[in-house]
Formats: sequence, structure tokens, C-alpha cells
Amino acid sequence: MTETEFKQEASAVRPKLVSTALHYLKSSDEAEDIVQDAMLRLWQIHAELNLPLMPIASVITRNLAIDRLRHTTPHTEISCLQVVQAEERAETDERIDRILRIINTLPTLQQTILRLRHIDGKEYADIAQTIGSTEEAIRQAVSRARRAVLKRYNNGK
Repeated sequence: MTETEFKQEASAVRPKLVSTALHYLKSSDEAEDIVQDAMLRLWQIHAELNLPLMPIASVITRNLAIDRLRHTTPHTEISCLQVVQAEERAETDERIDRILRIINTLPTLQQTILRLRHIDGKEYADIAQTIGSTEEAIRQAVSRARRAVLKRYNNGK
């Protein structure tokens, strides 16, 4: 595109570009600045451009206006995922607290076995050795304790 063609085309599209910038920005001064920046960028590559100028000019104007908004508008970055994760964490914490309260109502031996197995992460053999019982008896006791916790959890107690 020649200089003359660029000047003619630029003067024709400028009002539409100002309107585009105003769509994103509230101030007409800011919109004029954005259009001026867009025209400068277009001028720098005018030799490589073809007619019509409006499509590329409107895209550049829109992008500059959005970029200006991003830099001038204060925002807090909280993604929906973070909110969902926080809610899930809170629900999980509530469930864990409820389960621990239920465990506290069990007989002492069942409490001890469940804590050793699920909180301390001990193996059945280690629990059996600590308590002085057989591994099979510990497995059965853990199973009974789990069923008791599940029953009370489902009954809302």
C-alpha cells in the first residue's frame, strides 16, 4: 500500500476505530489514544498492507483497548477452580471432623485400632503386635469398627 492510499484509507476508517475503542473504554481521550497507537502500528507496516484497511485496523484497535483495560482495571485473580477446591476442602474437613467425633464414641479398643490403622498408617501385623493379639483378630476388629462408624455416619449421629 502506498503512502497516499494509506492516508486516504486511514482517514476513512478512523471514526469507526474510535467507535470500536469507545465500546471497550469509557473515555474518548483513551479511545483516541488507542486509535492513534493502532494507526502508528499500521503505518509501520503500511508497505506490506493491502486494501481494505478496516479489518486489520479494527482487530488491532480492539486488542489495544482490551490490553489497556487489563492494565488499568484492578482485579483479583480467583478462578472458579480455586473456589470449588476451597468448597470441597471445607466439605472434606467437615466430614473428617464428623468421623473423628463418631470414632470418639466407639469403645476404647475400636478407637485405638482405627487410629493406629488409619491415622498412624500402621500395618495389621504391627497393630497386632502392639495390642498383643493376632493379625486376623485385628482385621476383624477394624472391620467391625469401620461398620460401626459407617452406620453412625449414615444415621446422622
